[in-house]
Amino acid sequence: MPAGTAHRRACEGTALLWRGDYQGARQLLTAMARRIDRGPRRAKERRAPAASPAEVFHRHRQAQSRRARLLGMVLVPLDADFGIPLRRAPDVRQACAEAYGPAGEHPSVASLPELLGLIGAHQWRRKGVKVPALGGDRIHPHYGVFSPVRGEYVDLVAEAPLPTQELAFDIGTGTGVLAAVLARRGIQRVVATDQDARALGCARENAARLGLSERVEVVEADLYPPGRAPLVVCNPPWVPARPSSPLEYAVYDPSSRMLRGFLNGLAGHLTPGGEGWLILSDLAEHLGLRPRAELLTAFATAGLTVTARLDIRPAHPRALDPTDPLHTARAAEVTSLWRLTAD
Repeated sequence: MPAGTAHRRACEGTALLWRGDYQGARQLLTAMARRIDRGPRRAKERRAPAASPAEVFHRHRQAQSRRARLLGMVLVPLDADFGIPLRRAPDVRQACAEAYGPAGEHPSVASLPELLGLIGAHQWRRKGVKVPALGGDRIHPHYGVFSPVRGEYVDLVAEAPLPTQELAFDIGTGTGVLAAVLARRGIQRVVATDQDARALGCARENAARLGLSERVEVVEADLYPPGRAPLVVCNPPWVPARPSSPLEYAVYDPSSRMLRGFLNGLAGHLTPGGEGWLILSDLAEHLGLRPRAELLTAFATAGLTVTARLDIRPAHPRALDPTDPLHTARAAEVTSLWRLTAD
């Protein structure tokens, strides 16, 4: 089937189950992606330029969603043990087991883009991500748990002056990287929370790999654990928008739910004189999704005072890529560690 025909059928809502050579399926996917990225050829189908950064963002998200939906129409078969019964196919059984759980009794199908994502996640989990703030030791992200590839927020936590050496809470720990940094900096006990089962398992495994299991306790909780601490750290999702996949929950926070939950609960979980560290990018401000005044008002409403702020510029490649649809906002982005105390 020519790529143009496959693209047209995907646009019509028809899924395509590939039965040939596995590498041929990847070539088809690449060819379809080129057609999608070229966009409509007819001038009347092209939209007017976006009027605001927020509109640029929403159009970009719509394009991403459409692209993912169309490419997801390319399916490949899986045997009951997650093997791919196609010529020249890689062995993805371990990658699928990590993402889906134990193999079942029946064959199935999976979208090829999702399968490629599983393979990439398996490689990251196996090799790990080097974290300079941990002396070059590695964090091993699990499938569906956000990887600490953007290291600037980790560097802020590694450099901010510690108000305590006794106890800290790490709210929404994810891979556990910030909890590990705090423990390596000398904090005797870190309670790391998350409500996602994958993140809890990932954080526990990373703490064990780093020899920190006795100092880092990983507990299931929606934001706060019981009690109070002299230091409470949170790196919530930075953009107030609706996620479209489990991994995007680390980036998109609908209606700023986690951010507001952290701020509104912070005063009640700090010991007298304690500090809350909010690590937050201002990307949402440059996209016109959340003005700075709204954030400052949220601090005041929660009874919090800003005592200091540490800033850092991003170093990831997209901040330097002028072809990125969100380049203007990314180029202006600053990530900050807000040091907060209760009034």
